[in-house]
Amino acid sequence: MLFAKEMERINQRQTKIIEFLEDKEFVSVKDLAEALDVSMVTIRKDLSILERNGYLYRTHGGASKKDRYAFERPVNEKQTIQVEEKAQIAKKAATFVSENDFLVLGSGTTVNYLAKELLKMNRLTVCTPSLNVSMTLAENLLINIIQIGGELRKSSHSVIGSIAENGIRQFSSHLLFLGVDGIDLKFGISTSNAAEAKLNQVMIEQSDKVVVLADSTKINKKGFGKIADIDCVDILITTKSADAQYLKALEENGIEVYVV
Repeated sequence: MLFAKEMERINQRQTKIIEFLEDKEFVSVKDLAEALDVSMVTIRKDLSILERNGYLYRTHGGASKKDRYAFERPVNEKQTIQVEEKAQIAKKAATFVSENDFLVLGSGTTVNYLAKELLKMNRLTVCTPSLNVSMTLAENLLINIIQIGGELRKSSHSVIGSIAENGIRQFSSHLLFLGVDGIDLKFGISTSNAAEAKLNQVMIEQSDKVVVLADSTKINKKGFGKIADIDCVDILITTKSADAQYLKALEENGIEVYVV
């Protein structure tokens, strides 16, 4: 009888944990222990049970309702995800650009949406490793395009490798617009491909200001390849469905956050 009551109490507590995660992207072991008036050891056991049953993902110090690791997807698949959000991010990003600016545009579908917005402008110079970005911008004869060469990464239609890195080092830019697969307070900004991450590091070194374009699905996520620490980001443009508390923490780390 006592065992049955104990199991009922544990199940109710685990249900509460799931309810907490409905309101937040991430909950810490400490906060759960305080809220439910149990030890952190008990909470860790609960989280392990819930993870095994597919209710959440264990993370360092807590749990998330979504997998915090970003995985590589083909560009054709990415083009169908968060379409409206990416378009809104691109419109906001374009407001930071002035005529005669020298820009570096990274790869990715959100950055390509920005390229479409930049078609409305004249007298820009854009350096990019992305074939898609170059082809989009080529519609405007007044935009000077510098296409970086290198090893073609077919999944993203962009180049990577030492040739691309050396090419980027020949230029400097006012603004770098960077698409990422993850932005995490501790790990920083990241992508799912290590070679692309290294190229992005070089682009950051050559740019005066770094603008990260990341819809809400990229917030509080980590990709395999680390690009840079969070303090390398000057501006983040994201969407309103992103966790407000997490965005506030990013602002407290010196990042200008714009929500569209």
